[in-house]
Order: sequence, then structure tokens, then C-alpha cells
Amino acid sequence: MNRLFSEFRAALMSTLVFAVVCCGVYPLVVFGISQVLFHDKANGSLIVDKDGTIHGSHLIGQQFTLDKYFITRPSDAGANGMAYDPTASAGSNLGPTSQKLHDTIMQNIAAYRTQNGLDTNTPVPADAVTASASGLDPHISLRNAELQTLRVAKARGLSVDKVSELIRENTDPASLGFLGEPGVNVLSLNLALDAQAPVK
Repeated sequence: MNRLFSEFRAALMSTLVFAVVCCGVYPLVVFGISQVLFHDKANGSLIVDKDGTIHGSHLIGQQFTLDKYFITRPSDAGANGMAYDPTASAGSNLGPTSQKLHDTIMQNIAAYRTQNGLDTNTPVPADAVTASASGLDPHISLRNAELQTLRVAKARGLSVDKVSELIRENTDPASLGFLGEPGVNVLSLNLALDAQAPVK
């Protein structure tokens, strides 16, 4: 009986020690290190203006529809036709043989060309008409941004050169310099446009 209680006590003490270390000490250490060394990233890479207003995150796309803004990549994240829902990150899961996917892409191509005043035979970047796997991609390709530049410049009363400069300033390089392609952060770019040339 004494041996049973001894083993029970040892098991209980081990459980308590591991609970304290794994559920208390370790998370606090990791949290502390992240706050000191990676404060911005550890807190969601938020975009905060001078008065403390949070506009969003560098990591999560938002929906823009007005001509004065660059348009984000399409999104399937959200239920009941909603999009860009950060609590429901997902893709459509439609395969390459899906007629619904084909029809959606064709509609998106036509709408993109119309909105940006493009010829009917102008090639449209894939990221302009297809959703990402997460549905929350914050970036668009440089070509996508270039094709939207004239529309945004006209709506803002800015020169194409000035809008192109803002695009360059809000373009993130490829990961580690060689993985993937550079991408334009749409939220950052649109906030820069609002600061440069506010339009109601």
C-alpha cells in the first residue's frame, strides 16, 4: 500500500511539474522573447496610424471595390457569399474541371477588363481573377497593380508616375530574396494613396 501511494505521489508531482513548465514557464518565455525580438510580428503585423487607429494587418487582405483603390485578389473566405472573413480562411476547393470555376473566372476577367478600361484581348493576371487558397492573400502581383494604375490615378487626380512610385514603395520582395515573386501589399498601398491624395 505504501508503495502504491509513493508511486501515486511521484506521478502527481511529475504531472504538476510538467504542467507548470509546459503550460506556464515555457509559454511565458516564448511570449517574452517574441515581444522583445519580434514585437510587430508577434502582435499580428498590424497597420496602426499616428492616432492609434488599427486599419488591419499586413498579412490579411481586405475587400476594396471603389475606383480610387487598388482591388485585392478575389476571396472565397466566408460563408453565405461573404468574402475576406479572417475567421473562415478557405479556398473554394473547385478543381480545374469545374464548370462553376470556369464560369466564375470568365466573369471575373470580363469585370476586371471593364473596371480598368482594358481591351477585350488584354491578358489578365491569374491573381486578378482567382482566389488564393486562404482567401485572405494581402498581395497582388506587380502586373496586376500596373493594370489598375491608370484607373486609380484618374480617380485620385494623380499622375501615373506618382501612383507607380507608391506601388514600388509598397511592394514586398520575394521571401528570402528568391522564393516566389515580389508582391504589392494592397492595404498598405491604399492607405498610402489616402495619405497622398484623399478622395471622398
